[in-house]
Amino acid sequence: MFRRTFWFTAGAAAGVWATAKVNRKLKQLTPESLAAQAADKAIGTGHKLKDFALDVRESMARREAELGEALGLEAPVDPGLPVRRHFAVEAAEHVGPDRSLEATNYRKLPYNSYNRNEDH
Repeated sequence: MFRRTFWFTAGAAAGVWATAKVNRKLKQLTPESLAAQAADKAIGTGHKLKDFALDVRESMARREAELGEALGLEAPVDPGLPVRRHFAVEAAEHVGPDRSLEATNYRKLPYNSYNRNEDH
């Protein structure tokens, strides 16, 4: 009699445990839960990318200081000297008749007056 009671109780406990586990897994697979998990992972990835960018900036500034020190660029700047700004892209000379930007040594870019940010 004791054996039957033991196995009945063990089977009931296993059934309750399995049901609880299946219900927990089903709740994890609902659309709301999946969306929340994706959002959490996206936020975590964003934080990791931000930390990486900050590390890169810090290392870049440190290396620039090392190079400046090694090359003697840390000398005080004469205030009488003109400051020349370096631009990544030179300004366009003029807009041509075919409404494309004509810049020296650059390919022609189509002129587009539509601003994508106006709709937002």
